[in-house]
Amino acid sequence: MDKKFIVYQILTRAFGNTKEFVSGGSLLINGCGKFNDITAQIIEEIKKLSVSHIWYTGIIEHATRTDYSSFGILKDNPHIVKGEAGSPYAIKDYYDVDPDLAVNVHERMKEFEELIKRTHQAGIKVIIDFVPNHVAREYKSDVKPQGIEDLGDYDNKSVAFSNQNNFYYLPDKKLDLSKITDVNANGHLDKPYNEYPAKATGNDRFTESPDKNDWYETVKINYGIDILTGEKHFEPQPKTWKMMLDILSFWVSKGIDGYRCDMAEMVPVEFWKFAIGSLKKTNPALIFIGELYDTNKYTSYLKEGGFDYLYDKAGMYDTLRTVSCRHEKASIISSVWQKIDKIQNRMLNFLENHDEQRIASDFFMGDPFKAIPALTVSLMFNKAPFMIYAGQEFGERGMQSEGYSRLDGRNSIYDYCTVPAIANFLKGKLSERERELYGIY
Repeated sequence: MDKKFIVYQILTRAFGNTKEFVSGGSLLINGCGKFNDITAQIIEEIKKLSVSHIWYTGIIEHATRTDYSSFGILKDNPHIVKGEAGSPYAIKDYYDVDPDLAVNVHERMKEFEELIKRTHQAGIKVIIDFVPNHVAREYKSDVKPQGIEDLGDYDNKSVAFSNQNNFYYLPDKKLDLSKITDVNANGHLDKPYNEYPAKATGNDRFTESPDKNDWYETVKINYGIDILTGEKHFEPQPKTWKMMLDILSFWVSKGIDGYRCDMAEMVPVEFWKFAIGSLKKTNPALIFIGELYDTNKYTSYLKEGGFDYLYDKAGMYDTLRTVSCRHEKASIISSVWQKIDKIQNRMLNFLENHDEQRIASDFFMGDPFKAIPALTVSLMFNKAPFMIYAGQEFGERGMQSEGYSRLDGRNSIYDYCTVPAIANFLKGKLSERERELYGIY
């Protein structure tokens, strides 16, 4: 895509929720945004920001402490779920949408398909997350298509590594969660979680005893690299590759237009070459945005892996944040873009997303108007696409302690909560200051 485009990121669970929330509250207490909250009218309002793509974050079903067993969905053990809502990046079923987002849980996929239609009718393309590196510890697809097997179903668990296994194992060792201090948060005293043999944890921790700073709620997916030796075993083709291609193809069949690929650099570039190349043979307009932080891998993942765009977090974002907070002079910006000169238009620029602190938070600038110079540079410096995180245009502060994530300058991805600035927008109660900032955007 040669033309500059604008992505609008929506944390779907929080976007439509306008209820006052209680820290750590359940779905029943705090409520949750739904697919149906994102109406045609709302999408038209978003479009006024020249938005060409909406990234609906947290669409695919993930682990949660909310019990949906009456709908035929496996109940998750709360000991391996972060927060009441759970992380959207602890995928529990690659072939389903998250039941939290549906008004009628039995019709949840249909409600998502209708959201895709509404978005397309507004002339906007749909991006969703693909989370390839890790899944929830109790991954189980309840609605997978006929003939599809679950990850791990036929793994040889007696060996640490095999390129025909989906996961990595620690034979003869049981998972030990004793270092996790908050697994019984909010009075959850369900039966302990047992895992034997233990699986490697999502953030490349090959240990049976992850700690609270690890992605302990997830397990690492095996793409044919022995993570203990670093050796690649791509012949015969690792079993995971075809299974992941089937998953990607499934969501394309639903009408989505692209993927934001979570922690893409933790998955070998050879897999991306295979998967992206296969999909683009029949769907050349699909776009793939990779989340990478290692600048040394940028060129490889673009040229060999087939990505269309990459996050420029480690370059432009970090630099603009440092300059905005007056820790460095603006002159350092030149060296940053010159370092990636030939690929700078293949980077996705942003000042906010769900991982980063809100500009207006006390942890960043405290005042969204102070970031206008950085916004101007990030948006207008080159032809690279630009992303807005929902609420940024109104000066959302992210200064609530929603539960698991505590007070950190972000809107929680783990808890049932609201985005106050978006709630004001949906209620038609924007302050004069919020309207002024929105006017600038």
